[in-house]
Amino acid sequence: MTPAFFFSLFLSMMAVSLGAAVIKDPSDEFLGASAIIEKVNNDISKGLVHGDIAPTLTKNADPCTATGCKWPKSGSHVIVPVSISSVYSTQERNIIINALLTFHESTCIRFVWRTDQVNFLYFFSGEGCYSYVGRQSRGQGISLQRNGCLFQSTVQHEVLHALGFHHEQVRSDRDQYVKILTENIIPGQESNFEKVLTNNLQTPYDFNSVMHYGRYSFSRNGQPTIVARSNPNLDFGNAFQMSANDIARINRLYGC
Repeated sequence: MTPAFFFSLFLSMMAVSLGAAVIKDPSDEFLGASAIIEKVNNDISKGLVHGDIAPTLTKNADPCTATGCKWPKSGSHVIVPVSISSVYSTQERNIIINALLTFHESTCIRFVWRTDQVNFLYFFSGEGCYSYVGRQSRGQGISLQRNGCLFQSTVQHEVLHALGFHHEQVRSDRDQYVKILTENIIPGQESNFEKVLTNNLQTPYDFNSVMHYGRYSFSRNGQPTIVARSNPNLDFGNAFQMSANDIARINRLYGC
């Protein structure tokens, strides 16, 4: 099956769905994935790990990609079945679909419509933007709230979680590159900055990653919670799309 086949599969099956398009806050168009997700998830009562990760029974899926949570490869492609809730309008579905197609352009990940596969991604409009890390044992949800989460950057961000990737600023070697200013973090949100035992795939720390928090994420006082050691005034966490390093990591993890 060629990449053109997967593209045509998606484009030919973009059926009309139920519901009218929801108008998003226009100002969100100028925010990166991190800021959008933090804004939408601000009032979520359910317990999320690191701001937008659905907890597993062990509360931490990393480094699960070494022990079975990678999506399986078939030939030269990694096939990931998907299903999209009919609650989304056609316009909203197309945002999700077009974001998924960006993975086809530069990686060996190929999304296909789910038929009877046990393991698949289910995109639904839940309360906020969140995902699990890595492939779970059964079908797994990715919540993309209609009014707030439907941007290319946020879809890519949550899908990267589902492919097995964590946030950039919690990677195991982060202390060489950033300093976490705990005194500026909202009380009760400190756990969002805890380091994770990660496989960094021999790629450099990336301030331009779509997986990086912003400089002021979860700030209690308008002061930075994360600063770059090389340049305390560096701004980051504003990515609108996957970086070259994000793409390289997918390709290295999945042997593309």
